[in-house]
Amino acid sequence: MTPDPILLVGGAGIVGRQTAKYLRHSYPEVPLLIGGRDLDKAQLMAREIGHAEAVTVDLAAADLGLGKRPISAVAIYFTDTSTAALAFALARKVPYLSISPALYEIGSEIAAYMHAPDAAPVVLGTEWLVGATTIPTLEFAKAFSHVGSIRLGALLDIQDEGGPAAFDDLERQTQAIPAVQVRRNGAWIWRTGADLKTTFLAADGIEMEASALSPHDVVALATATGAPNIEFNLAIGVSSSRRRGEPMSTEILVELTGRDHDDKSLRTRHAVIHPEGQMPLTGLGVALVLERLLGLDGGPATPPGLYFPYQLLDSRHYFDRFRQAGGKISTLAPTGVFK
Repeated sequence: MTPDPILLVGGAGIVGRQTAKYLRHSYPEVPLLIGGRDLDKAQLMAREIGHAEAVTVDLAAADLGLGKRPISAVAIYFTDTSTAALAFALARKVPYLSISPALYEIGSEIAAYMHAPDAAPVVLGTEWLVGATTIPTLEFAKAFSHVGSIRLGALLDIQDEGGPAAFDDLERQTQAIPAVQVRRNGAWIWRTGADLKTTFLAADGIEMEASALSPHDVVALATATGAPNIEFNLAIGVSSSRRRGEPMSTEILVELTGRDHDDKSLRTRHAVIHPEGQMPLTGLGVALVLERLLGLDGGPATPPGLYFPYQLLDSRHYFDRFRQAGGKISTLAPTGVFK
């Protein structure tokens, strides 16, 4: 039996294209609807991907302009200030995934879910690169009996093409917001003013100027590990690979401190790297979440609930697909930033 199509709202963009390619490679029988503002662009992508159709999505219409067309799941790649796509998914009782709204913007999504908690699974997917930070960090944390601090650093190369939606997200989250949430000594506080600026070492040891950011990873990892100190910082510049004369890449630096299982002090630092930049890992995360929501991976479909991506994805399966997609993890010397 052919499944109903997955609707990718904003799917004609760079991340949507990556998602579609991963889904098509693993599940050639699953039809896709590519919803794009530029219908010609969406049609071109649909022909390229195969077993896909381009559609115009109307967020002002309760049916998104799709009529009674059957849909199996909805993924949206930009911030929908009307929450129309989520309302549509809840009304149809199909899974929903968003990857754009920041922490301070998810109130409307949570409220919509709370009014229909048994309708469908809803995934708040604005983790950095949709699982590429949380899942490795939780794996590294297994070496600890107690995690005292987590310091995350993301390095985007200035040559990394993110598309207009990704640019709008970064601009909104790094320039429009005067405060960023962080956990220090067990308390949630707001970084403001000069405290928003910091530095971290890239994978090659070069110090990068960075700004505070607060994707969902911060609250998710603090809750999952109990770490009383956690922060996330973003640097945009030249990646370590390009400084070596290679093509640009994207890096996530993960440093943890705490106690090991023999109650001895432990400090670890790793780099999560993709040689083609941020978009392949983001698209991979979306594809893996969608396949898990629908049970395409052979397991049962995900029941209604409110989820972060890392709560749905098996780490072993994620790392297998991560490596197949070109991702790499390196062990680095700790920096000693946390005391």
